[in-house]
Amino acid sequence: MKDIEQREDIEHLVNLFYRQVIDDKIIGYFFNEVVELNWEKHIPIMYDFWETVLHAKMRYKGSPIPIHIELSRKEPLKPFHFQRWIQLWETTVRTNFSGEKANEAVKKAKLMGELMMVKIKRSGEDGFIQ
Repeated sequence: MKDIEQREDIEHLVNLFYRQVIDDKIIGYFFNEVVELNWEKHIPIMYDFWETVLHAKMRYKGSPIPIHIELSRKEPLKPFHFQRWIQLWETTVRTNFSGEKANEAVKKAKLMGELMMVKIKRSGEDGFIQ
């Protein structure tokens, strides 16, 4: 298997991942019902996000944390939701890629999930988004 080497690899990974997310019984409803996500707009943002994270190409501008805090205010995001997201992400990465960037993609997703949970919890405790 090859590593995540270029934008096309990221696009392939993101496409495969979100095909699973859409149908997932644990987290799919966040995307399909709570947010009613515009997939044509969202997916290219995810390409840019992961290209920025994995290849340091500054295509993504913004922060996913406030967006997820707002989402959690509509429908509470719980640790098991993030665990499922990470499980699907890791399975998708490991099934399709192997190497340093693939390992980094899994590691960064886990760190992001942990950070998001902390920030969401903190925003609920004091009402302040950091």
